[in-house]
Amino acid sequence: MISNAAARRLLLEAQGLAADPVRKLDGPGLLRLVEDLGYVQVDSINTVERAHHHILFSRNQTYRQPQLARLLEREAALFENWTHDAAVIPSRFYPFWRPRFERERTRLTERWQKFRRAGFDGYFETVLARIAREGPLMARDFGEDGKKRSGGWWDWHPEKTALEFLWRTGALAVARREAFQKVYDLPERVIPECHLAPRPDHEAFVDWKCRSALARLRFATWGELAAFWGTLSPAEAKAWCQRELGRSICQVAVEPVGGGKPRPAFAPIDLPDRLSELPEPPPRVRALSPFDPVIRDRARLERLFGFHYRIEVFVPAAKRRYGYYVFPLLEGARFIGRLDMKHDRQTDGALRVTGLWLEPKVRMSCGRQDRLMAELKRVQRFVGAASLDFDPARWAAGRSSGNGAA
Repeated sequence: MISNAAARRLLLEAQGLAADPVRKLDGPGLLRLVEDLGYVQVDSINTVERAHHHILFSRNQTYRQPQLARLLEREAALFENWTHDAAVIPSRFYPFWRPRFERERTRLTERWQKFRRAGFDGYFETVLARIAREGPLMARDFGEDGKKRSGGWWDWHPEKTALEFLWRTGALAVARREAFQKVYDLPERVIPECHLAPRPDHEAFVDWKCRSALARLRFATWGELAAFWGTLSPAEAKAWCQRELGRSICQVAVEPVGGGKPRPAFAPIDLPDRLSELPEPPPRVRALSPFDPVIRDRARLERLFGFHYRIEVFVPAAKRRYGYYVFPLLEGARFIGRLDMKHDRQTDGALRVTGLWLEPKVRMSCGRQDRLMAELKRVQRFVGAASLDFDPARWAAGRSSGNGAA
């Protein structure tokens, strides 16, 4: 059986949160970090810093935003597409996205047909031909007046709908972003030629997706394997587990937080032998992005750490328990609370803490207060905030500023 303490350390090690957070991170090191994670989710919300940058910074405090742009836009070592959401992904994984593109074409057929029935037949072909002829273009480069017109997804104008469909299905790639807007081009002009390999067959595709997911989860059910890349069906993952059981994987039982009935899972066959060598995560406090991969699977998070988390971006303000964009606080191998903060770029440039909630039985000791302050100062430097607005005495009881219940 894998104890709960070992399960936490396994997951944090797999997710890059057990390594030295002050080691020097150069370009190859950053690429290895993204490869170890598998992907880094991209999101536009910029309350403090965009999710992809914050995720990487949480794992290494020497990371700086231009490093990711260099890997994406200059070296093409990463590409942007879809996992469970938009993400940056190592370019060497690109061949295993080609079967996904085909699945996306099938999955999006219903929307595509509605789009064409709405009177926009021919837009896909026209948009693709123009990019092939003229080179990289943005959505704003299309359309008679640049305004939204009904008929597209999310009320996009038809050309934007066509661009997103072509990107999601592999006919286009994202060359770069300008002011966070995608710049689209043909894949052969974005993805390195060495990664434009023929698509793998179905068996190789399923094997890679399951094996690579398990390497990053360390232990998982077949449902968790299927969900990791957002590609496979549970039936495909189940069949893979049944075939590989006793060959490359074994069955384990994972203890949940607080004891209780262990949960069966699959793991690499040598995992039980490596449990004694697991590193302890650094004891520092870290404010994780709401889109951090370690908290993506909310059920798994609660089962292993006893931490319930819900992002409230889409919850009406009056109904939020905590806040708009709340950061989980990880201390060592334990989630100790959550923090609402904002980089107030429009007024005084401060990084301002507007809410703090500690978990039950967690107290704001002097040592914990110092660790939290150190993390806030790290974030302040990372985002270039002019000052830090955080009064430790005000939050000594771990209570909110009034925008939610403690």
